[in-house]
Amino acid sequence: MSYLTTATSPSDQYADTSVENGEERAEAVRSTRTIVARTAGRQHGPVNRLFSPGDLGGLLKPFVFLDYFDVPAHSNTRFSMHPHSGIATTTILLDGEVRYEDTTGAAGVMSAGSVEWMNAGGGVWHDGYPEGRTPVRGYQLWTALPAALELDQPNSQYLSAREIPSSGPARVILGEYENLRSPALAPYGINYLHVQLKAGEEWRYAPPAGHAVAWLCVQRGTLHVADQKVRAELVVFDESENALTLYADEDTEFVLGSAIAHPHDLVLGYYSVHTSEDALRRGEQKIVEIGEQLRRVGRLR
Repeated sequence: MSYLTTATSPSDQYADTSVENGEERAEAVRSTRTIVARTAGRQHGPVNRLFSPGDLGGLLKPFVFLDYFDVPAHSNTRFSMHPHSGIATTTILLDGEVRYEDTTGAAGVMSAGSVEWMNAGGGVWHDGYPEGRTPVRGYQLWTALPAALELDQPNSQYLSAREIPSSGPARVILGEYENLRSPALAPYGINYLHVQLKAGEEWRYAPPAGHAVAWLCVQRGTLHVADQKVRAELVVFDESENALTLYADEDTEFVLGSAIAHPHDLVLGYYSVHTSEDALRRGEQKIVEIGEQLRRVGRLR
């Protein structure tokens, strides 16, 4: 996976502004963020891995992993039973239907527009696979949990499209935006939005106080942001609390995250992210125990 860094000064694009517009120029500079990294991801069949804990996850924490999946109709693709600990997973299903099951006892079918939020806590296993023979498309995000929650009892929520609040073009998947709060029980200090803009539409995102981490990912359409074009890629913004102004060249769909920075180094297992070696050991031990139970009942081979 390759990353292109940029060194554009936010003041450069205002260098020719007249003295009479000094106050307006100063406000524009304060409202500008620069793109410091970008990636088109790494394709694995129908899944595009945009970032993971071992690369941009270290820069974007608490956001540590993002997949975009686009599964064609009549595919045999399955996301078989696998474990997690120390993180929360958030799945936005944009098209199609997915049958799910997890070891909190939840099972069912997600439909287009719905959201899964699962706090893996001290250990959980889950799976998912396309239902029917139609295309399936969406995102799965991992966020690192605070130390107080990383070994907690796992729990999951499956939210229908009508349960997700919207403000203008933005659906509030996690956190709070424009006085609307997502019903997902995510930790404080994380916003995650799904946004759809029409061609020629402009939209401004002002992050909450303390949200110095910010990124967005476009997989359909083209945006102009931070004086650059973004298409079929993920971009990372400099650490600040300044606003983002986005302009859509064409009908465009994207996800955007902002957050208070995660204060811990990432301690990584294969499917786990924790804040310490001890927490990782305990999380992985619980995963093994659950896996043994699943094998005894024939759920795993």
